[in-house]
Order: sequence, then C-alpha cells, then structure tokens
Amino acid sequence: MVYVSAREMYLRDRVAAVSNRVAEVKNGQPLQVVEHGRRFLKVKTEKNEVGWIEDHAVIDAKEYDAFEKLREDNKQATVAATATLRDDLYMHVLPGRETEHFYLISGNAKVQLLERASVAKAAAPGYAPLAKLAAPRPAETGRKAAPASATEQMEPPAPVLEDWWLARDGDGHTGWLLAGRLDVDVPDEIGTYAEGQRYVGAYVLTRVEDPDSNAPDHQVPEYVTVMSPPKSGLKFDFDQVRVFTWSLKRHRYETAFRLHPIEGYLPVKVFSVQTPKGSYPAFSFVMAGGPDVATDPATGVTRPASPRTIEYEMIDTQVKRAGPDMGPIQIARTGEAKPGEKKAAKKPAKKRT
Repeated sequence: MVYVSAREMYLRDRVAAVSNRVAEVKNGQPLQVVEHGRRFLKVKTEKNEVGWIEDHAVIDAKEYDAFEKLREDNKQATVAATATLRDDLYMHVLPGRETEHFYLISGNAKVQLLERASVAKAAAPGYAPLAKLAAPRPAETGRKAAPASATEQMEPPAPVLEDWWLARDGDGHTGWLLAGRLDVDVPDEIGTYAEGQRYVGAYVLTRVEDPDSNAPDHQVPEYVTVMSPPKSGLKFDFDQVRVFTWSLKRHRYETAFRLHPIEGYLPVKVFSVQTPKGSYPAFSFVMAGGPDVATDPATGVTRPASPRTIEYEMIDTQVKRAGPDMGPIQIARTGEAKPGEKKAAKKPAKKRT
C-alpha cells in the first residue's frame, strides 16, 4: 500500500509523454501497488481504477505507520493552545522542512497545538553563509605570533533556528507544522495588549457578569495569558505570565497580575480550588528548577531537567501564589553583559524643575 502525499494527482494509463487520465486521487488516499517502475508506480484505487503515478507523490506504508504512531502516541496529549493556519500547510513526521510530509491541512483550518520544538532551518540550495573571522591569537612572550591557517581564521556561523508545533487537526491527524505559518488564537479584546510580545496561549480563567457589556449573556471572560519575545529558537516556551481581569467600573480589561521575565514551559493548566470560603479559579505552569535543560535530539523539544509546577489562584481580582511549591521564583536575568563586554553606564536621573 502507498498513500497520496500530493495535494491531488491524476493516474495515467501509461508512462509516456502522451497519456490519458484514468482517475483523480487526493491527499491521504490509499492506493494498492500493482507494479513498480523506475520512477512510477502502477496503482489501483478503492474503485478498482488502475493507472500510473509518480513515486514522489506518495509515501509508503512504513512512513504512513510513523504518522499513525504519532497520532496514537498523542491522542491524550494536553492541548497547549489553538491556532489558525494562514494558508495550506503540510504536516511533517518530524520538525524540519526536509522531513517526510503527508497530510495537507487547508488554510484557515483550526488546529490544536500540543508541543513546541526548535530545529535548524534548512539552507536554500546553493546558499553558503559567510563564516565569521576568528579573533586573532595573542602573540607569545618574546616570539612572533604564527599566522593562523585558513581553517583557524574562519569559524562556522551559528545555525538559524525556526520553531515548529506538534499539532492535531479536526480529523485527529497529528504532525509537525511550521510555526511561522500559523497564528495562535487570541481574543480580539486582549490581542492589542501584546506590547511587542508574541502570544503563546490565552486561557479563560473565569467569567464575571457585567450587564453593560456586549458579551453573550453579559458573561465577560477573564484570561490568563503567556507571551514570549517575537523570535524563534528560544529554549523556553514563554517569558511572561499575564492575567487580564474585567473592570466593572470602566468596562474594559485591565492587568491584574504580571510575572516577567521568567523561563516558563507549556502546558498552562486552568482549574478550580475548593476552600472553606468557596471555589476560586486557579492556574499552573512549569518552570525549571535549575539551569539544566534537556533537548530531544530527534524532535528538538526542550524541557527543564528539574521541572517545577508553579500555581496561582485568583480571589476577586487578587492573584496570589498557591500550591505545594512555594519556593522563590527565579527571575530571568536580562540585559547582562556578555563575557568580555562592559555594562552600559546608567544615565543620571533628571532633576525635577
């Protein structure tokens, strides 16, 4: 058996410059192989239509089974976020543009995002990036420095990374999608509050009643969101947690809580906490318990070696720390000078006049 990986193809009655169309086959359709040619396969459809198809337009049973295993292994996976495809996009069995692809997902389709990975971007054919010049070697005391070889003078540039999402479509098909070709679903009401960051996920924390709002049944959702810098290849999934609550007085969203900058990991979970005083909305996310992270060499998924689950609960509009892990949260250090660099001097504050 083989399976059509092209968008759509016509079966031909012969392998020749001039041939007749026998049948049309579409992406995902199974075909039975009748005969092997040099670059073509003679196949039969479920309707017993027989014709020739190019072998690069199909995948074999082994590759199909790899997609089925990916689907089965992630059937119960936690959904990290939902997204909309900008245009038609192929699912890959592994992150990377050169990996095997199969299912073609239509543009504007909704998908569930399960896990993020970063891999090196494949260079365009014939493209050779310029290497950086290495720093000159210091001269030894009393001796003239030996000239560096051509190999020593050049050092390879760092690879350009791009993000991929393990995703699941409405039919349960599962595979890796290029992150740059989809948009995470974010409510329009809070989408304008990104402030240069990129939304990774937005989750309904609770709802409040506002008779003057335009929300359905006047029940306005309040959100917990996670954001990241607008760049690929980060070792963490997000660096900011932000809670938006609804102001009954001003009839608008306001920031009730912000944690930034951190190194957080998906998934974000929303749940309820039962207390003697009632039930309160709560959420949790994962942080690293140390500097070490582990990267899966096959997929490029990065996870903390010592994960911590951080929880918060919201009482009215107050977001407070909760849960068994009440240890200090390490804030990511930003703006530090790199080795060999000096920190920029702070400008003196202006005096009020």
